[in-house]
Amino acid sequence: MLSKKRSLFKKILLYGILIIFSSILLGILFFLMVRAGIFGPLPDKEELLAISNEEASLVFSSDNQLIGKYFAKNRTNIRWKEIPDHLKNALIATEDKRFFTHKGYDSKSYFRVFLKSILLGDKNGGGGSTLTQQLVKNLYGRHDFGFLSLPINKIKEIIIASRIEMVYNKEELLLLYLNSVPFGEDVYGVESAARRYFNKPARELEVEESAVLVGLLKANTYFNPRLYPENSLSRRNLVLSLMEKEHYLSTEAAVSLRKLPLKINYENLSLNAKAAYFVYQVKKKALEILETIKANSGKDYNIETDGLKIHTTLNMQIQELALDALKKQLTTMQPKLDRELEISHFKEQWLKQHYSKSDTNQILSREIEIFNWDGIQTKNMNTLDSLWYYYKMLHAAVLITNPKNGAVISWIGGNNFNYLPFDMVLSHRQIASAFKPILYATALESGYTPCTYLENEEKTYPEYDYWEPRNYNHTSSPDSTIALWYALANSLNLPTVDLYFKLGREKLLNTCNKLHFPRIIDDAPSIALGTLDLSLEEIVKAYGSFANQGQMNELVMIEKITDASGNIFYQKESSEAEEIFSTETSQTVTAMLQQVIDQGTGTGIRNSYGIQAELAGKTGTAQNYSDAWFIAYTPDLVLGTWVGARTPDIHFNSGNGSGSALALPILADVIRGIEKNSELRNNYLTSFNIPNNAYSFLRCEPYKQSGVKGFFNRLFQGKDKSDNNSSDSVKKKKEDRGIKLFFKKLFKGKGKR
Repeated sequence: MLSKKRSLFKKILLYGILIIFSSILLGILFFLMVRAGIFGPLPDKEELLAISNEEASLVFSSDNQLIGKYFAKNRTNIRWKEIPDHLKNALIATEDKRFFTHKGYDSKSYFRVFLKSILLGDKNGGGGSTLTQQLVKNLYGRHDFGFLSLPINKIKEIIIASRIEMVYNKEELLLLYLNSVPFGEDVYGVESAARRYFNKPARELEVEESAVLVGLLKANTYFNPRLYPENSLSRRNLVLSLMEKEHYLSTEAAVSLRKLPLKINYENLSLNAKAAYFVYQVKKKALEILETIKANSGKDYNIETDGLKIHTTLNMQIQELALDALKKQLTTMQPKLDRELEISHFKEQWLKQHYSKSDTNQILSREIEIFNWDGIQTKNMNTLDSLWYYYKMLHAAVLITNPKNGAVISWIGGNNFNYLPFDMVLSHRQIASAFKPILYATALESGYTPCTYLENEEKTYPEYDYWEPRNYNHTSSPDSTIALWYALANSLNLPTVDLYFKLGREKLLNTCNKLHFPRIIDDAPSIALGTLDLSLEEIVKAYGSFANQGQMNELVMIEKITDASGNIFYQKESSEAEEIFSTETSQTVTAMLQQVIDQGTGTGIRNSYGIQAELAGKTGTAQNYSDAWFIAYTPDLVLGTWVGARTPDIHFNSGNGSGSALALPILADVIRGIEKNSELRNNYLTSFNIPNNAYSFLRCEPYKQSGVKGFFNRLFQGKDKSDNNSSDSVKKKKEDRGIKLFFKKLFKGKGKR
């Protein structure tokens, strides 16, 4: 019986040895098959030496702030000297404590995984992959081989890891790892992760912040500090404990750091982009530049993978002033528009046009994510409600440039790029009275003067469908004429129409062509009052010619582009400006447009905002208040804004929709912010230094009476002075103010603004 048992034991032992030996042989054969490339080729030494991580191209403002990225993968590579020691230590202590001693794979780790994780079922036993193997997985990914996927991929990673260890030293491997590892939210590499979660470069990370990022590597979503702060805090403290265990931190330091609360400074450029409309336009310009370079030199750059650095003209201080001003004005005016639309029952009319009783899906509610000035919100809305929400929304655009070189200083194309990507800076809307300076400048070029007198009488024009233009305030003065300068300063329509007919259409069209305005097809004289559709970009460029002594520059967004190593391969060259008007004309127009600010339709700049800077400008209010404009400038700054709804049928029915009420406050807040900043003020709010004789028109009477009625008015003027609010009284006050302004200009101190 005993001998039978011994014989059975020997057979079992023999079979066991055979199975083990066969398994080893099978394993070796399987390993050799993988190594031979039966399950796909493996990279050789040359391929490994050519490893180059795809890297996002970065966009910087003129004050060196990161404002955008272009990428296939959101990765920004970092150099070895920029990695803090505590970040390296946290990574090694947590992910691979024998990193500096193994050759790409760690036999001890495999034994631990086999013993704890497989035999004992300990899920917290840890993984067996080294940092080098994780790097291989990040670089080459894993492929599907059915039920053999895990062993084949693991063997591949071991083989490639051992090869890559022979090609790169440990520092280079650690750098490759930190530049390629995913941190969740489509963020790759520690530099991008540091900017996403802490809004700073990796070199500025604190110890506890490095621990948060290393903790993320265990599970990108579960330990995300924004989504699951409690999980992230627990994982961070575990990383700190491991650093203490490996003697990278003293016990006292580790205890102190574990007591700190979790703090992040989350910055997602794609969600919280302060210059998204601009960054989008920069990409289009950059691609044009790269195509030109390729055509001229054959050098091919990829904007999404080559880690280019694009340095732009945008000033983030002014951009933020404009963003704040735009938000403040729209959140103030939207409720007022909502009330007017409610009173007029406009929504009911709109619903009749858009609601189809046969389509019940229109009235079924669901959770919808919408843009709101307080942040992105989720609301329960039906299709019609969501359409109406955006249909009635007020939008605004801001464009600020330097007229001397065309540099774009601020560009805001709308309320939110992610939800409302259409760029209103480029949208063509009725330009209204903001067009008038173009007509008046053309007249000056043709020999007219600011003291030329124009008719202010209402007329009907049968040859133009009985067109009957009127002044904004519905006043007229058939017994008197109006000085050209005064008509522009107060945006009077009747004298403007008179000037148009006296000047002739062809001269105005010639100016419009020089300014590269859209082709004008019809022959309606209403063009004089601004019925032409222009974009904010086009009108700001045109006003730039007034600010720049008659010279107009094309807009410039990009200063230079460098490769990933910082080598400049594109530098903006100065371009020759186009001469649109003579220096004398531009100075005279500027002098007249200063009166718009000082005593005309733009006086809110002075009266309501207390701005002292020398400014010229013009408001614009389209028919039915559908579009509101305000353009202002100094010799070094042109500021333009447009406000309105997506379609002209949504508008105010009151003066709330005028350029002075709806558009002017945005730029007023921007200018006031610039005025409070000494550096910005000195750079941009500069004096015009126009010759004193350019202001001589202020001595011309705004009104000149004519005809028999005018004679008797002059004969008996002054008999009745009891009505201090009469039109003559108001006129006299404006005349006096104009004369005072003239002498102020004449005798102003040389060093004062």
